[in-house]
Amino acid sequence: MVVSAPGTGGGWRAQALCRRVDPEWFFPPRGGSLREARQVCGRCPVRAECLRYALDYSIRHGLWGGLSERERGPLRRAVATQRRAAA
Repeated sequence: MVVSAPGTGGGWRAQALCRRVDPEWFFPPRGGSLREARQVCGRCPVRAECLRYALDYSIRHGLWGGLSERERGPLRRAVATQRRAAA
């Protein structure tokens, strides 16, 4: 899903396919389907950048980079561990 963070300009978000569809596909109610959103993400040329954004900014809601909140959890924890080790 595409959002603007302060000072980030257009960048990869301008190429995101999710800009062309209903944003609610990426934020369904609990138990709702992510099928349509996953299809969009599967074709998106900036899927990796989207996922990186969600991990970098600890976004916990919605489908980002083709992954749900639950699916991003292990990646989010791994990124946090790497950052602590590098500090």
